[in-house]
Amino acid sequence: MVEDEDEGSDDPNLEVHLKAFRAQWMSELKVSSGASEMSNRLMRAQGRKKTQEVAQEEKATELFLRAVEEEQNGAVYEAIKFYRMAMQIVPDIEFKINYSRPPDADQDGRNYMQDNDGDSEIEDLLSYLEQELTLESSFPKICIPEVDKTDVHISALPREVLMYIFRWVVSSNLDMRALEQLSLVCRGFYICARDPGLWHSACVRVWGRNGTKLPPFKSWRDMFLQRPRVRFDGVYISKTSYIRQGEQSLDAFYRPWHNVEYYRYLRFFPDGQVIMMTTPEDPLTIVPYLNHHNSRMDSALFGHFRLSQETDNQTKVFAVCKKREEKVTEIPRNRFYRQNQTPEAEHTFHVGLHLSSGGVHRFNKLAWFHHSCHITYKQTGETVVTAFDLKRKYTPFHFVRVKSYTAFCEQPL
Repeated sequence: MVEDEDEGSDDPNLEVHLKAFRAQWMSELKVSSGASEMSNRLMRAQGRKKTQEVAQEEKATELFLRAVEEEQNGAVYEAIKFYRMAMQIVPDIEFKINYSRPPDADQDGRNYMQDNDGDSEIEDLLSYLEQELTLESSFPKICIPEVDKTDVHISALPREVLMYIFRWVVSSNLDMRALEQLSLVCRGFYICARDPGLWHSACVRVWGRNGTKLPPFKSWRDMFLQRPRVRFDGVYISKTSYIRQGEQSLDAFYRPWHNVEYYRYLRFFPDGQVIMMTTPEDPLTIVPYLNHHNSRMDSALFGHFRLSQETDNQTKVFAVCKKREEKVTEIPRNRFYRQNQTPEAEHTFHVGLHLSSGGVHRFNKLAWFHHSCHITYKQTGETVVTAFDLKRKYTPFHFVRVKSYTAFCEQPL
């Protein structure tokens, strides 16, 4: 009976239960194996990421230390390049660095520089500074105050107002030297000082219609600096000296010799006017009187000049000068009054000069090639031309800068 009960316990559903159990067990094994494989992948990915972060941090540390060394040596632009590279790799490298420099850091930094040829040199400083200001803020300012103040900082002014201030710095005297000095203040001022509109206005002021075409120059600033022109921030001076024999003494025992010295002065103005003067007075006495157009010196000649670019690639300066006519004041006639006689002839001097550069300075020499006097008689209208011999007593003019000529200005550029 027992055997029959055991044989009867052979339930066909048992096989079904076993198959279900095996299937569940296999599925659990697959899930556990998949989870372990996924965890292994995550671990390997994290390991690779950590290795990359360590490598990047090491590279950024080397570049940051290199930048610190360059800054200490005074190479600011080189330091900026290394700082940028380090912060592009690890933005907060400044707080992670321990300033312990490995011995081969310099070599690694050089290798990184060689791999990044695009940042090896700052080819265009203007573009570089504009990019720096753009990267710092979406609304970049011309400059940022170093110390917080309650007063309104110049950086709060609109760009148009700043450019108008810069035009006052250049002024009608075309003081481009002051503009270059102003560009050294900060990055924003450097960008404003390189504004093409400023330099274009200066070129038009110097050459007129001949200064409206840019080629073959790269920029308007390049034209102003490279193209021959007369300078307005000083005076051209020519010193002449010679020995003249004096009269013989009454006893015929000796004959004196005199050393004669005199100066010629030429002062050019941006509006095309010129002052010419010949006098024995030294420059310390005469130069202050040539500061304005309306000089009251009796020996001064006033006129206009123009520049001419000849086919032989030589720049010539032509000037026409004459004495300024004085206004005669009406005085009541009486028996003690004698009326001054009006001049019967008018003297006009025509001057031609070659413009060249001498020594380390540019456009600082004017050599004579023509000088004549046109005498016009008022009664007949006849004009007589007398040309002077330039072989003797006509030494070249040399430019001397005078700071007081650009110290004050009357109107902007």
